[in-house]
Amino acid sequence: MLHPNRAAGLAALLLSVSACSPTFNWRELRVDGTPLQALMPCKPESATRPVPLGGAGAAPAELHMHSCEAGGLRFAVAWADVGQPAQVAPALAAWRSASLQAIRVAPAAAGDWAVKLPGADPVQGVKAQGTDPQGQPVQSRALYFAQGTQVFQAAVYGPRLPDEALDAFFAGLQLSPP
Repeated sequence: MLHPNRAAGLAALLLSVSACSPTFNWRELRVDGTPLQALMPCKPESATRPVPLGGAGAAPAELHMHSCEAGGLRFAVAWADVGQPAQVAPALAAWRSASLQAIRVAPAAAGDWAVKLPGADPVQGVKAQGTDPQGQPVQSRALYFAQGTQVFQAAVYGPRLPDEALDAFFAGLQLSPP
């Protein structure tokens, strides 16, 4: 449940974003099986697959992803349960590294982005400029965070990332208390 002040702020933000860009049709996404709620600018598609997030010797985790494209941008929210608290940090590091490699960016070349998400521990914002699989320039802004043994990524990818879309997407992330 959104706090009344936060709900009013989000409503105002959504109205200002939607007034500027009819391309984005913002809607609430409740991420089943998690305490996460998100705002998506389009109707997301869902997929699930096993991925190696826990490092050497760890069993693959079941990765759940919701993503969609709007205004030439890809928006994604994904999560996995790594099962053990000791696997959270290695899983987040591996996920960050794999995401950067997918756009041909060395982890050391990515920039940090200061962001807070109440209820998340740890939380890391990452911004990068790379190339997509077709060799085209792509920017990314991603947030990696955890609550308990669940790890999450919220990300936006595109040739140019408008502040209005980024602000609405990342401000729409909310974790329920554990």
